[in-house]
Amino acid sequence: MKLILSTHNLTLTKAIEDHVVAKLEKLDHFDKRTVDARVTLEHDHTRAPERQFSCSIRLAVPGPDLFAEDRESDLYTAIDLVAKKIAQQIRKRHKKTIERWHKQAARTKESSKENGL
Repeated sequence: MKLILSTHNLTLTKAIEDHVVAKLEKLDHFDKRTVDARVTLEHDHTRAPERQFSCSIRLAVPGPDLFAEDRESDLYTAIDLVAKKIAQQIRKRHKKTIERWHKQAARTKESSKENGL
């Protein structure tokens, strides 16, 4: 997976980069077909103190891209919450695919029973 990490009004430290990479590795574990990840970290001085840090992640996967964004008082908390939101979207997408396969298999089984009787 290719990582594109950009910051606005924020100094990117090695610790922040390592934290983002660790979270994306966990997301990569859920869906191996991810092409690239765009992570944007932002610090907005004009917002209320509890919403100053923003993190957004866009995962390019086959089909529609997955996107999540969160604003918090702490940058690490925002990163954690966005990663959690994206993981939930990946699980939901995977569950839909599995349910589709089960539905098709059930229809095939049902039609073969009808033809066999």
